[in-house]
Amino acid sequence: MQTAFKYCPKCQSSDIEIVEDRKLSCHHCGLVYYQNVATATAVILRKKDEILFTIRNRDPKKGMLDLPGGFVDPDETAEQGAQRELKEELNLEIPIENFSYFQSRFNHYEYKDILYKTCDLIFIAEFPSDTELTLEFDEIQDVKWIKLDEIKLEEIGFDSLRKAVEDYINKQK
Repeated sequence: MQTAFKYCPKCQSSDIEIVEDRKLSCHHCGLVYYQNVATATAVILRKKDEILFTIRNRDPKKGMLDLPGGFVDPDETAEQGAQRELKEELNLEIPIENFSYFQSRFNHYEYKDILYKTCDLIFIAEFPSDTELTLEFDEIQDVKWIKLDEIKLEEIGFDSLRKAVEDYINKQK
C-alpha cells in the first residue's frame, strides 16, 4: 500500500501515515482508509480425470496457467462471483448449486504496481457435458485440459491456486 498512496485520496495532502501496510491515516483532514482483503474465486472444473486450466492473457502472470474465476463484485456472494466469472470468461453456465466449496487460500495479486492482498475461495464443479466454450480473449489466451497426473504445478501462475490444485490432486489419490 505504501507504493500506491503518496497523497490523501480525500484532500490530496502529503501528510499521511501508512500503518501496518493496510491503513492510511491523513493528519490533515482526518481520513482513515483501510485497504482490506479482496475476495476472489477460482473453480476447479473437472471432467473425468482432467482439470480445465485457462492461460492468462494479461498481467499479472501472463501466459501462465490459471483456474477460471476472478474478483467478487460488491453485493455478490462468492458463488455468484464464480458463476459470473465463468460466464464472462468462458461463456459457461453452471448453476450455483453445482459448486462445492473446496478451500480458501491467501494470495498476493500485484497489478499496475499496486499489491492487492486477496482471499481466494476455491470451488469444485463438474464440467457440463456437451458444452462449447467461448473464450474472452481479453483475459484468456486459451484453455487447456490437463490430466491430474500430468499437471506441472510450477506452470500455475499464482501460489494460492498452485497449492489448492496440489491439495486437490493429493485428495484424489
